[in-house]
Amino acid sequence: MGINDKINATAKDAEGKLQAAAGELTDDPLLKAKGEAKQVQAKVIDVADDLGDKVAGAADAVGDKVAGAADAVGDKVQDAAAAIGNVFKGLTGKA
Repeated sequence: MGINDKINATAKDAEGKLQAAAGELTDDPLLKAKGEAKQVQAKVIDVADDLGDKVAGAADAVGDKVAGAADAVGDKVQDAAAAIGNVFKGLTGKA
């Protein structure tokens, strides 16, 4: 989530708090409920942002592990090819 989304979530939360307080002061349950709903929306935006960050971090970690594994497999293949080449050289007597 970008900075604009964070700002919008904070603004929505503040608006919701003010609206809920106004509903409380005026004894208007609908106004209060709308304000509380806006606060919940803001919280959902924040949670979604946190979840998105965690998913991105996990994806990066998996990508790093896969790249490391691919490098290790490539090294093993090269080592095996060199060993096979040495065996053939020994069998043919050509160094």
